[in-house]
Amino acid sequence: MLDFVFAVDDSVTWHMMNLLKNKSHYSFLKFLGPKQISNIQNYGAGIYYNTLVPFHGRMIKYGVIGTKFLIEDLLHWKTLYVAGRLQKPVKILTQNENGKLQAALVSNLKSAVTAAFLMLPESFCEEDLYMQIAGLSYSGDFRMIIGEDGLKVQNIVKPNVPHFQKLYANILQDCPQVVYKHQLGRLEIDKSPEGQFTQLMALPRTLQQKITALVDPPGKNRDVEEILLQVAHDPDCGLVVRQGISGIVRSSSLVQSAKTILTAERKKLQEELGTQSI
Repeated sequence: MLDFVFAVDDSVTWHMMNLLKNKSHYSFLKFLGPKQISNIQNYGAGIYYNTLVPFHGRMIKYGVIGTKFLIEDLLHWKTLYVAGRLQKPVKILTQNENGKLQAALVSNLKSAVTAAFLMLPESFCEEDLYMQIAGLSYSGDFRMIIGEDGLKVQNIVKPNVPHFQKLYANILQDCPQVVYKHQLGRLEIDKSPEGQFTQLMALPRTLQQKITALVDPPGKNRDVEEILLQVAHDPDCGLVVRQGISGIVRSSSLVQSAKTILTAERKKLQEELGTQSI
């Protein structure tokens, strides 16, 4: 199934126009109107999906997300829902001249590399890196336990290694903390406490907050830098980072899945009734 994401500046107006043109794409929520649909969109991961939409002889799904919400997720990993999708190779069909969005897209890729470095050993192959990156947005996602293909990450990476290389080549070549042996497909990173501290300080804000909440005892209220320095010296530094990521993904995936029940209700009824639209 093709998965589209539309980043829009005005969600209410976008849904209003889409309801006029493609009302059958929506579930019963269409009767609430564009403003309420936009309000529902803003819960959880900030994206509203229309699923199982027939298009040119195949099924597609498409999500709508506000540009501001998307930039927040790309920069700070507020939910890692759409940001996680954009850490994998995607086709950008069209993009306006939004400097903030373009910078946020690059920042998201750099953050993905940094988080992956913290969870990898000192030396590893490129495929190991891309497996870690592709798995970030599935870490903590309950759907990977219930219903999803356990080999999903591997199935994403193995056929698409050249696309991952193209996406991340410049970031890896410009990163001062990695020796990128491109011809051998190997990388070596600085796993000293100092190196890990630099990487921890470069992580997105929400992930830093999750890590500090895991490590800092209640009531102690130490500053973030002090806590991350402690984590940098911890032999289980990578595990703590993984737990922080899981905390972000778990909550957003639960809320988004609950929303999907509402937004996909029309499709279930369609299948039961054998009709084209309701």
